[in-house]
Amino acid sequence: MAYKKSILKISLYVANSLLFAMVIFTANAQSNTASSKKPNIVFLLADDLGYGELGSYGQQQIKTPFLDALAAKGMSFTNFYAGNALCAPSRAVLMTGIHSGHSSVRGNTGFYTDRNQLDRVSIKPTEITVAEMLKPAGYETIFFGKWHLDDPYYLETWAANRGFDYAVQGQWSRLNGDFKIDPDMDWVNGLMDSKRYDYDKYSCMDEFRTTQAIDFFEKRSSEKPFFLFMSYRVPHAHEIHIRNKNMYKSMNWPELERLHATRITLLDEQVGRLIRYLESNGQLENTLIIFSSDNGGHVENGHDKDFFSSNGVLRGQKRDLYEGGIRVPFFAVWANKIKANSTSTHVAAFQDMMPTIAEVAGIDVPKQTDGISLLPTLLGKSQQSIHPYLYWGLHLNQKPKDGNDLGFRQAIRQDKWKAVRYGVKNVTELYDLSKDPRESNNIAIKFPEKVLEFEALFKQSSKPTEHFKYGGNFGF
Repeated sequence: MAYKKSILKISLYVANSLLFAMVIFTANAQSNTASSKKPNIVFLLADDLGYGELGSYGQQQIKTPFLDALAAKGMSFTNFYAGNALCAPSRAVLMTGIHSGHSSVRGNTGFYTDRNQLDRVSIKPTEITVAEMLKPAGYETIFFGKWHLDDPYYLETWAANRGFDYAVQGQWSRLNGDFKIDPDMDWVNGLMDSKRYDYDKYSCMDEFRTTQAIDFFEKRSSEKPFFLFMSYRVPHAHEIHIRNKNMYKSMNWPELERLHATRITLLDEQVGRLIRYLESNGQLENTLIIFSSDNGGHVENGHDKDFFSSNGVLRGQKRDLYEGGIRVPFFAVWANKIKANSTSTHVAAFQDMMPTIAEVAGIDVPKQTDGISLLPTLLGKSQQSIHPYLYWGLHLNQKPKDGNDLGFRQAIRQDKWKAVRYGVKNVTELYDLSKDPRESNNIAIKFPEKVLEFEALFKQSSKPTEHFKYGGNFGF
């Protein structure tokens, strides 16, 4: 009897051990499956937000509490650059990883010989977008907001046809006036949606878009990892209709500046609303969040960039290739991956986003990219690969004066050096950013050999392209 009891105890022990082992195996399998799932990626892009317009970047008057708290959860960069100093060419660099000397989009408009006029230039079908890179890797790709990389005539150039599974895209009127589009209507997957921005219902266009994004995730059933690109509209000067007219009323500020500050705080609220929603629904587990701006702060519609120090101490603004036009706020958050409250001085730019996102997703980066993954920096590791220099070329299509097209601008940053040239005939300016971050002391005359080196790089870095006059080895 004692023997049988002993056998029974052993049998029960073995059975329990096997059951325990199965539970552990199943839990580990589930854990391994969860950990092996590709991370979600959320890219938040402001429009014309200056380097100094977030509290976490030194802003003292405009309130951005959510973005400041979000930045504190990750790594902020002090030497990060947009793809260009203007919307379309900057976004082209972001979406393709191709810098502005190689991109097909080098200004908001280019000249079409067959139309004999200036028009919007779209990125080429051969220029793979971040969404087109991620979609074959099993990502659901989602877009809301301002695309600005299309020719409105051709739907194949719109976001819905450039790799996004679901695209809610705003659109402006046709530049030549013969293709009118209601700017307050949103297009869903290339088709006019019944939703129209109601000025009396939403605080701003970004609330309208955020509401649509939340509605999308409310209905979403896919188990795929997702890439969400939220392309916000403020503080762009076109965002003039806001419902909240009382914010900052107690401040003795000019009305135009008060509304500028209001737009930025409303942006902060909408980013907070979106992120809190995603978090409450378990959508932010294993998610990389990136925030930046498409170029420096603007001076449009009478806004004074110095009133709030929109670009900090940096010289210039939107459309300038001085630091104020291209250096932008940039921070990344990834729980348990990126160290909280960390800062990086690593020099990087929009072209680095494609290879960074590719490495995060565990996929190969398209050969077209001029970028270098900054994931090692984000993870606190040694950044072995760095750019020998960063290049920007901008075409503003201004009328030339005395044969000198000042609308063609170039800049290079190489370590501490910054070279800038405005106009095809003007001399090159040279600055030492380590001593002169304001770019107030042109030292070109002291370093003629360095100037010649940069002028050679200007030519070397810009290839000829359709629709834009200057580039490569011509136009100089």
